[in-house]
Amino acid sequence: MDLSKKLQSDNPVFYGFGEYAPTNLTHRDMLTKYEKAPTYIYPEGKDVSQAVADEIADFIKEKQKKGEKCVLGLPTGSTQLGIYAELVRKHREEGLSFSNVVTFNIDEYYPMSPHSIHSYNNYMQRHLYEHVDIPEENIHIPDGTIMFDSVHDYCREYEKMIKEAGGIDLMLLGIGRTGHIGFNEPGSGRNTRTRIITLDPVTRQEEATEFQGFINVPRRAITMGVDTILESRKIILVALGESKASVIQKTVEEDPDSDVPASFIQEHHDVKVVLDSGASSQLVRVRTPWLVDNMDWNDDRLVRKAVVWLCKQAKKPILKLTGKDYNDFGLSDLLATVGSAYRINIKVFNDLQHTITGWPGGKPEVDDSNRPERAEPAKKRIVIFSPHPDDDVISMGGTLLRLVEQGHDVHVAYQVSGNFAVADEYISRYLDFHHEYAEFYNPGNEKAKEQKEKVLSFLKNKKDDEVDIMDVRKAKGLIRRMEARSALRYFGIPDSHIHFLDLPFYESGRRQKNPVGEEDVKIVMNLLNEVEPHQIFAAGDLSDPHGTHRVCLDTIFIALEHLRTDKDWMKTCWVWLYRGAWAEWEADEIEMAVPISPIELARKREAILRHQSQKEGAMFMGEDEREFWQRAEQRNRATASLYDQLGMAEYEAMEAFVKYYP
Repeated sequence: MDLSKKLQSDNPVFYGFGEYAPTNLTHRDMLTKYEKAPTYIYPEGKDVSQAVADEIADFIKEKQKKGEKCVLGLPTGSTQLGIYAELVRKHREEGLSFSNVVTFNIDEYYPMSPHSIHSYNNYMQRHLYEHVDIPEENIHIPDGTIMFDSVHDYCREYEKMIKEAGGIDLMLLGIGRTGHIGFNEPGSGRNTRTRIITLDPVTRQEEATEFQGFINVPRRAITMGVDTILESRKIILVALGESKASVIQKTVEEDPDSDVPASFIQEHHDVKVVLDSGASSQLVRVRTPWLVDNMDWNDDRLVRKAVVWLCKQAKKPILKLTGKDYNDFGLSDLLATVGSAYRINIKVFNDLQHTITGWPGGKPEVDDSNRPERAEPAKKRIVIFSPHPDDDVISMGGTLLRLVEQGHDVHVAYQVSGNFAVADEYISRYLDFHHEYAEFYNPGNEKAKEQKEKVLSFLKNKKDDEVDIMDVRKAKGLIRRMEARSALRYFGIPDSHIHFLDLPFYESGRRQKNPVGEEDVKIVMNLLNEVEPHQIFAAGDLSDPHGTHRVCLDTIFIALEHLRTDKDWMKTCWVWLYRGAWAEWEADEIEMAVPISPIELARKREAILRHQSQKEGAMFMGEDEREFWQRAEQRNRATASLYDQLGMAEYEAMEAFVKYYP
C-alpha cells in the first residue's frame, strides 16, 4: 500500500512501519498507549516527505474541486526541504497547481531583510514559491524590516490577514530541539498570538553555522503564537532524525507544558505527528516495545535490548538479574518464553562479552568464531571514510591507532573539504605565514602578495549573507588538509594513504549543500576499486537526515551497491559504522567494542588537538560547549563505564561500531 494512502486513511490504523505498525484498531490502542497525539512512523525521511507532500497535494486538489482557496501555514528548516522538493516535482511533472493556494509563513528573524540569504523569505522563494504557480499576492511572510515600535501593530495586522483569508486550513510544522513550534520558545503560553520573541540560546546555537557564528544569529524573531497555530483546521508536525527524538517523546507522550510548546498540539482535534525512525526512537513503543505489546523473543537483538534496559532499571549487572527483576519490570513474558533468568543472563552476557576486542582488524591465527572480526587475512587493506577532516580521529582515533600499530594497510579518505567550518578570522594568520615564507625565499613575490590582499580584502568587505569566493574556500580547505595530515602523520600514516576526495556536493559555499550526484559516487567508487579493501569504516551518524555526515554515508552506500554485484573484492569486504562527536551507539546495538588504554586515549586527544581550527570558537559546536576532544573522551569513557556496569571487565575507554551489511 502506498505510504501516503496509509497516512491519509480515514481508518487510522497505520501508525508505524514493521514492528511498530498496528494490525488492527485494538492493536493500535495497545501500541500507542502512551501517545497523546496520533503519531506515524516511517523508515526514512524520504518516506516522510513523500507521504506529507501527498497529503498536502491531495488537500490542495480537493479544495480546487470545490472552487475554494486552500490556506496553508508553512514553516522553514531542513526538515521541510524534502516536502517542498516533492511538491515542486508534483507541480512540474504531475501538473499540481498552486493557483488557489494562499500561504502564511509562521515566522521570520528580526531584524532581517527579505533579500538576505538567511531570511525565511529567501528560503521560501528558493525552495518553493519561485518554482510553482502560486500568485505573488497570495504569499504572506512576516516582515523582518518593520520598525521596532511598530512590530506590535504589524503582528495584529498579520492575524487580521489570516482571518480575512478564512483562517488556516492546514498548518505544517517542524519542531526545534527546545520544543519550539514556529519560534514559540520554552515558556510560550497556550494563549499566545503573533508577536516578537527573544530566541532561546539553544535555538541560536542551532543556527550558528548558518550565520557563520553564534554572535551573528539574530536575537529576536516574529512568530505566530501557539494559539494562532492551534486555530488551524488541520495540523501536521514533522520531525526527522535522532536529534529530535527526545523532544518528540516529550511532545507526544508527556502532558502539555509551556516548557515544551509543541506539546500543546495534543489539544488539537485534527493533528498528526509524522516521524522517521530516528525521530521516533525515544517513544515507548520503539524504545521499550515490550511494555505495550507481546514480543517475539526469538530475536536475539530484542532480548539483548530488553536485558540492557532491565539492568538500568534494576541497577544491577546482567548476571545478578533475578526472576523477580524480570517480573517487576514488565518482562515476565520473556522469562516465561526462555524459562529462567539464568539462561537469559548467560546468553546476553556472552553476546556482549564477544563484542569486546583489542584487535579491530581481526586477531591472526586464533579461533575467530566468537570474535567480531575475521582472523584472516592477518594484514588487511582498510579504508576509513571520514566525512570532515577530523571525524576519523574524533570518532575512532583509538581504533585507527590500533589498526596502524597492528600492521594493517590503513587508508583514510576525507570525503569533503570542510572549508565551511573554518571561521573567516582564522585565515589571516595562515596567509601572513604563507606570505612571509614566500617573501623569505622569493623576495618581491608579487603574486603571493596579490593573492593575500585579494583574500583579505574580500573578507574585510564580506557581507553577512555573502558566499565565499573560490580563493577563500580553497584557503580554508587547505587549512583543514594541513591539520588532517598532521594528525595522521602523528599516527604513522604516510601521505600516500591520505586521500582528500573533495566531493562536489559539498562545494556550494553555503550550509545547504547540493544533492549527491554521479560524480560524488564515482569518486568514492574509484578509491574503493583502487584499494580493494577488506574493511571499510564509515561515519554512521543519522541524527540529521540532511547533514553532511548522512549525505556522505549515503554516497558510500550507493557506491557499494554499484560495486556489490561485479567486484570480487566486495565479497570479502566488511563495513563497520562508527558514530561522531554527537552520540554513541546504544549498548544493545554494539557489535564491536574496542577498548582504549589511557595512553591511547592521550594519543587520540593529541591527534584531535592537531585540528586547531576546530577548537575554540569552532563553527560547528552545536549545543555542546565542550571541545571535541572533551566530548570524545567523555563519550568513550561512558561506553566503557556502561560495559562495566553490565558486568564486563573495566576499561579506561571504548570506541563502538555496528556492522553494515551491503
